[in-house]
Amino acid sequence: MATGLAAKIREEIGVEAELIRGDDGIFDVSVDGKRIYSKDETGRFPEPEEILSELSA
Repeated sequence: MATGLAAKIREEIGVEAELIRGDDGIFDVSVDGKRIYSKDETGRFPEPEEILSELSA
């Protein structure tokens, strides 16, 4: 999931995403130190469009 999302970000907006391994199923997406998505809060993985729309805003 994470590597696919990183590839989609690179393909759509030309930004290289950094995957930081975590524990206990944590999956957060942060941009410039600001968390824009948390699987812990939503209980699910994000759809790529959710992340891309945040990056475009």
